[in-house]
Amino acid sequence: MKLDYKKIHIGSLIRKEVDVNNIESDRICNFMNCKENEIQDMYEAVSLPTTILLQWCKLLEYDFFRIYSQHLILFSAKNSSAASNQENKSSLPSFRKNLYTKEIIKFILELIRTGEKTNAQIIEEYKIPKTTLLKWIEKY
Repeated sequence: MKLDYKKIHIGSLIRKEVDVNNIESDRICNFMNCKENEIQDMYEAVSLPTTILLQWCKLLEYDFFRIYSQHLILFSAKNSSAASNQENKSSLPSFRKNLYTKEIIKFILELIRTGEKTNAQIIEEYKIPKTTLLKWIEKY
């Protein structure tokens, strides 16, 4: 399955994972403490509250939050040096943006393989360094 990281429909992804794992709706309703129609509404939802998504992650033993993290890696703007040198640093933990997962690498290489995007387009649109992209092509 090729996931479109630009347009995430979390409900349909959850539904697919439920189907793959053959989880009965009674078990889901019991775990989520809700009714069948509420579960159906979640399957149709483009987004869900984080507390609900966390419950799905636990039930299905799958980290749906990573899908959003990968979206950020691919589509967030690069920090300017002025913004990164602010005196008011956040008290939240900081994460390195340039940690590319195997899924991201596979996604990027698939775009090149199918001719959907050129190397130059990948470098420009996703801000991936040219040397990094060339290493991926050589390695994978």
